[in-house]
Amino acid sequence: MLSIKHIRENTEEVKTALAKKSVKPVLIDEVIALDKKQRDLQKIVEGYRAEQNTVSEEIQRTADNGERNVKINQMQTLKTEIKKLEPELEKVLADLREIMLKLPNLPMADVPVGKDESENQVIRKWGEIPQFDFAPKDYLTLAEELDIIDVKRAAKVSGARFGYLKGAGALLELSLTRLAFETIVPRGFSAVIPPVLIKEEMMRGMGYIDRHEDREESYFLPEDKLYLVGTSEQSVGTLHAGEILNKDELPKRYVAFSACFRREAGSHGKDTKGILRVHQFDKIEMLSLTTPEKSEEEHKLLLSLEEELMQKLGIPYRALSICTGDLGNTAAKKYDIEAWMPGQNDGQGEYRETHSTSNTTDFQTRRLNIKYKDPGVPGLIGGGIIPVPPSLKYAHMLNGTGFAIGRMIIAIIENYQQKDGSIRIPEVLQPFMMGMEEIRSRASAL
Repeated sequence: MLSIKHIRENTEEVKTALAKKSVKPVLIDEVIALDKKQRDLQKIVEGYRAEQNTVSEEIQRTADNGERNVKINQMQTLKTEIKKLEPELEKVLADLREIMLKLPNLPMADVPVGKDESENQVIRKWGEIPQFDFAPKDYLTLAEELDIIDVKRAAKVSGARFGYLKGAGALLELSLTRLAFETIVPRGFSAVIPPVLIKEEMMRGMGYIDRHEDREESYFLPEDKLYLVGTSEQSVGTLHAGEILNKDELPKRYVAFSACFRREAGSHGKDTKGILRVHQFDKIEMLSLTTPEKSEEEHKLLLSLEEELMQKLGIPYRALSICTGDLGNTAAKKYDIEAWMPGQNDGQGEYRETHSTSNTTDFQTRRLNIKYKDPGVPGLIGGGIIPVPPSLKYAHMLNGTGFAIGRMIIAIIENYQQKDGSIRIPEVLQPFMMGMEEIRSRASAL
């Protein structure tokens, strides 16, 4: 949620920034009008209440019964006026909150302006695209031949867009998890296995159910009023909801492993085969709470860790700065990593998204009421140094993908495929693969 004070004091600047996310200026005008109405009504109500207090004191001091009755009638009139205005004030506050919840985060000044994903900017590429002396196959063909991914039986058991990881496929997931945690935890991250069901107010606090399309994407259990998380940070970002942290605790970093669930309501007919776009997948997610002054630095750290993991696996990739039109609701700035997948696009190969990292500034922490205590800077006014008093401030929240595991398995299979249909295992994963260096079918192993 944006700061109403910031909108009030920087109205035109906010309009310009939100226009880059296709928010019409008239919506900000509505916010300003409702804010003024709310403050005017609040002022009247508070004036009546102050007058009530004054009259109450006068009644206690008044000995004359006639004058006392006049004051009592005056108290009743004030009470009636307050009772009349309170529902109107509550409605204005509710209307204002409803619009404020629909406003996306403000994009940072250096975010590229663009209408959609076609205008995202490539900021760098890494790795050599593999050159095969054979026609590369797509991952599903290879995986089914090797019997490490089974979507047909998953469809029988669960329906479309599910898959079993079997044998070496399951070991690849466990190996990727081990690699991620061994890489990320030493950088000051606490390991977490979070719940995958969270309360409705927590999902709203993270900013994921304000819009119709967001709700359509989520699995909701109405009897329990619980949501299945669609990405791991939803249950980790809410960990400190309603808390006040100490500044010296920050940055507070977590790396979480969890299953995630998405209805994929907006992707009909897109990537329907295999495990690229599924209803259930496992993910490793990084999350950080830090001070506003350190959030850009923290964002660069998350991106660097994502790139480090890709480089350890030897997967060619490109990093992109996401434009305003593709930034999403909560992010003020976002980077994506897309892995080269040679089996995609009928064997011509293409880049596909595997990672993202977002700086959501105080957009989510304001909703979740996550603050930190800034002790300020002591000083001597008489000596010409003006002290900065202690204060409470909203922390900044950032998130970044460690591994979206299904997609990383796809990238490994396609980049490490061999002419005979076997898959070389990246060297960095081999210590976790029970001595396995290649994935081969039983027939080719013989």
